[in-house]
Amino acid sequence: MQLTPETTAFGRHETFALRYGWLTKGFLALKADCSVFESDEATVQLGVGKNMVSSIRYWLRACQLIEVSSNQPTDLGELIFDPGTGLDPYLEDEATIWLLHWLLASNPKQATTWFWFFNKFHKSHFETTELIDALKEYVSENVKSKVSPSTLKNDISALTRMYTKSKVNGKLPAEESLDSPFSVMGLITNTHSGYDSTPNYRDQLPAAIFAFAVTQFFETQNTTSIPLEQIMYSRTHQVAPGAIFRLVETDVVNKLEDMISLIPNTYEIRDVAGQLQIFKTGNVEAAEYLRRYYTGINQEVTS
Repeated sequence: MQLTPETTAFGRHETFALRYGWLTKGFLALKADCSVFESDEATVQLGVGKNMVSSIRYWLRACQLIEVSSNQPTDLGELIFDPGTGLDPYLEDEATIWLLHWLLASNPKQATTWFWFFNKFHKSHFETTELIDALKEYVSENVKSKVSPSTLKNDISALTRMYTKSKVNGKLPAEESLDSPFSVMGLITNTHSGYDSTPNYRDQLPAAIFAFAVTQFFETQNTTSIPLEQIMYSRTHQVAPGAIFRLVETDVVNKLEDMISLIPNTYEIRDVAGQLQIFKTGNVEAAEYLRRYYTGINQEVTS
């Protein structure tokens, strides 16, 4: 969850933005054949071209659903995408998209550009050239390895395509014009001159997903209290849940209060010398918020 200048990744998506069905398709194929991504039959098993096979594997890694070293499912990947016991293996609940967004943007080792944009880039209105120039500057100052300008340009293209609704263009193949699942969140929108990504109230972001993110954030800090400011804004090379979800401060406080009510005696908000701080007063695993959220949804549907 913290950028390490020596460990970064750019351009590994083969220029393909994440598409609907890819995570489910890749995860199910991996469960059926643990060596599918190394197999000569991968294109047949996944029904895509060779470069897309590599892209699907990359997005599974970047979203922290499979291990980078072994391609084996992570515990979180199993929890969400296991075909038999997974909480949402076919990506039917929009909450899962918010969860995947958090997992992607809080993963600087595998998705450095996504980490940078949601944690370190703070301009609300911008054009593509501004994004590319700002990323180049960030990389030159904070990344040890050399990254080609074309690679950074491809990352920006993939990022904006993933988070915005596609524009009607008769020149694009049908599959290319399909929106990424990430576009439903509205975190980046098209404008007449470029893009907009302004902090806002996010009513569609479930409190349980925000609680998962905050709990993971606490787990990396080795502390029992965190100032609200650190939840809101990325400091040094850290992630920040409020920044990743593009929330205004009032909504961060609202969601923290909702989070506290989900599992009592776990967190508290206190005013310490005029500064709001979040205190962890109990022990709970981040995944417990997911289990409770999805189980609750299932109970409502079947009752």
